[in-house]
Amino acid sequence: MDTAADAAQPDDDHGDHGDHGDHGDRDRSVADVAVFEQQRSRVFGLAYRLLGSAADAEDMVQETFLRWLAADPGTVSVPEAWLTRVVTNLCLNRLTSARVQRERYVGPWLPEPVLTGEGALGPMDTVEQRESVSFGVLLLLERLTPPERAVFVLRAAFGHSHREIAAVLDIGEAHARQLYHRARGHVGGHRRRFAADADEQSRLVERFFAAAVDGDIAGLERLLAEDVVSWADGGGQVTAARRPVSGRDRVVRYLLGVGRRPEAAAARVEFREVNATASVVIRLDGSPAAVLVPEIRDGRVAAVRIVVSPAKLAFVSAQLA
Repeated sequence: MDTAADAAQPDDDHGDHGDHGDHGDRDRSVADVAVFEQQRSRVFGLAYRLLGSAADAEDMVQETFLRWLAADPGTVSVPEAWLTRVVTNLCLNRLTSARVQRERYVGPWLPEPVLTGEGALGPMDTVEQRESVSFGVLLLLERLTPPERAVFVLRAAFGHSHREIAAVLDIGEAHARQLYHRARGHVGGHRRRFAADADEQSRLVERFFAAAVDGDIAGLERLLAEDVVSWADGGGQVTAARRPVSGRDRVVRYLLGVGRRPEAAAARVEFREVNATASVVIRLDGSPAAVLVPEIRDGRVAAVRIVVSPAKLAFVSAQLA
């Protein structure tokens, strides 16, 4: 039978119990970190698709991690679902302020490029998963309301059911279906399906870039769609076209002018998969100075998106380090 005397343990015993408790906390923390790390690329991939910004996505991942460590384990039955809910709602809050910032952005706004050859944005096993990180689709998602964007990404890129999405957003299942229907209507009619043959796409991008560097006007004209459009995102930090350049003839002249710049001769070129698309990374003095992401349609380059903003090249620079 327990007595008051029995309960009053010596100081040494109290110390032992304290150590055991500390070990238990440390063990739990290690286990929690391990579970989160298994989900990290998925959490980052979700945040990136929702925000179009690798820097903002990293912030959301860190905030989600801190909330994960602080959570009561008894309230988390399915870690993947818990993390999805938290990061999605954090991103919805961030999207509100991001829209205001983009309205004041200098020149065209483009997503931050991410090298995707090594799974930085999660699995790329399906056409939908690859398409959902392409510049073309990410720009279309900018037209959606934050809830529409969240529903579309969770459904199209991650395969969540409408019931699961409703739980993530704390809305009714019928409302989730309605949001997805509206989002798909906005996006589906404008997006271009991915090229079926990735190797063919890569070869076309290499030929296109070689023609631009060599000043091969006839070659560029053969490779560019008649209604091709080029965008350049300098973010007001470096010289870049402030407006889109439209039409084959104008884009040819624009690209040839860029190729004749003095720094072009010192550039080193790498062909990489960027946002699940065959692309070009241009380095100066070892660091990325530009990322060129073409969009291929019907065997021709239909769009050229060029990111030269140093802030937006930071994530790619870290990937290449």
